[in-house]
Amino acid sequence: MLTKRVIVCLDVRGGRVVKGVNFVGLRDVGDPVALSERYEREGADEITFLDISASAEERATLLDVARRTAERLFIPLTIGGGIRTVDDVAKALRAGADKVSLNSTAVQHPEVLTLAAERFGAQCVVASIDAKRNEQGVYKVWVKGGRQETPLEAVAWAQECVERGAGEILLTSIDRDGARTGYDLDITRAVAKAVNVPVIASGGAGEAQHLVDAVMRANADAVLVAGILHDGLTTVGALKQVMHDAGITVRSAGFRAEAA
Repeated sequence: MLTKRVIVCLDVRGGRVVKGVNFVGLRDVGDPVALSERYEREGADEITFLDISASAEERATLLDVARRTAERLFIPLTIGGGIRTVDDVAKALRAGADKVSLNSTAVQHPEVLTLAAERFGAQCVVASIDAKRNEQGVYKVWVKGGRQETPLEAVAWAQECVERGAGEILLTSIDRDGARTGYDLDITRAVAKAVNVPVIASGGAGEAQHLVDAVMRANADAVLVAGILHDGLTTVGALKQVMHDAGITVRSAGFRAEAA
């Protein structure tokens, strides 16, 4: 059985990690380099940096932070936010990223997914999809940090991203983001069924059981966690212990699980 990953997400603005609810109400939670090292020690499988402001100045700061972080980490690092061209992808990879996440750019210029996959390999290209359910029950894709709705339907867009070269889907529920009520299992399950690449469930983790549900009930290949770790409510190791006890194969994080 393939190992399921626990990925820690760091939303970065102005060189600091911030966290909010439903993409708003942001508060400072710490230094990204120090937090990355802490989460790696706890057993995180990957770290994801998302530049949530995406301005040119912020993006430069993020690359510098990524470079300093990559020098200290031994686990994969994904960078996203403000990446508009294949050259930007190259800069992120040169800064130490193992993968690059594309969201607004992928919607506006989907050919970038293909060009990046052809140049660097699909394993480097993560299509980040922020989805929100409308009054008709349709999950629409939103861009610009969750501020702008698009006509795209989330499942169909995920399929197109994979067809264009994305090697992974990072699926975030805007409705659940920061709410800690659990991942949106409906959209996660639908996307996981529709594509043949790994799907990362994001938005809503409030307790370990939510991670178990995303994997076992919605077929997620990985789970993204942020707020409950930043606030010290739990640790990566504790989350993985519960996942292991539920029968999910995870990489050992120093608990009593067998080596995965």
